Amino acid sequence: MKDSQIKVSIVIPAKNEAKNLNKWLPRLAEWNGYNELIIIDDGSDDNTAKVAKSYGAKVLRNPQSLGNGASIKRGFRETKGEVVVFMDADGQHKPEDIPKLLETLESESVDMVVGARDAGGQASKARYLANVFYNRFASYVTGQEIKDLTSGFRVVKADKFREFIYLLPNKFSYPTTSTMAFLRAGYLVRYVSVNVLRREGRSHISPLRDGVRFLLIIFKIATLFSPLKVFLPFAALSFLLGLGRYIYTYLEMGVFTNMSALLMVSAVQIFLIGLISEQITALIYKKDN
Repeated sequence: MKDSQIKVSIVIPAKNEAKNLNKWLPRLAEWNGYNELIIIDDGSDDNTAKVAKSYGAKVLRNPQSLGNGASIKRGFRETKGEVVVFMDADGQHKPEDIPKLLETLESESVDMVVGARDAGGQASKARYLANVFYNRFASYVTGQEIKDLTSGFRVVKADKFREFIYLLPNKFSYPTTSTMAFLRAGYLVRYVSVNVLRREGRSHISPLRDGVRFLLIIFKIATLFSPLKVFLPFAALSFLLGLGRYIYTYLEMGVFTNMSALLMVSAVQIFLIGLISEQITALIYKKDN
């Protein structure tokens, strides 16, 4: 990519990752296929900033930990490249895979390329199963196959990513938000299989706390992407429960109960909320002529 006209920026959020950065940044520096390297020190209390600077990185330091998403946004705002590479600092992502992602972005004329992990690249069996669920749910909502919704290893066109930066959460799961926003806007996303390494040291992700957070953000973005796909099943379930109770009480007691009425009315209300949300979503993503 050094001879290409495309300017490449690399953005890496890092918190207490001095040891890991010291191991793999030499390989990134050896490749040298980028124009700028920005590392955001998210309130570290080790030598993360010092190590990053020793390899020529521009270091942005958060005085206290603001979160992975906030660091991504701050780093992205400082980039000058037309293409931005996002990586984790823990050494899971291999610099040797970056050219593969960049080549796919350029050769296939897509807007985002995601490094998709296999089962062996997951931190644990529970994390793998959770990601399988996320991928399938997001695929249902978008109508497109999503192979790795939460991968933090991705390459994007800067002008496209800039459109959705305001949607990104300050903590974890910026990958979830950016992927679904790109797909909702009709931008092209591709997946490239990569082999990731197990991180050394303790992960900053809490499986329970951040698992719930990931799920909530998926529902949030799902309602932005295609609200009726989320609301309609709940409306149908509520209506069928009300209808089933009505049939039962009518056959057994010859009455139409308040519970049956409540369930059916709730079904109509849920459907209407979904319909209104669908119209609002269409307006949000409407392009100016």
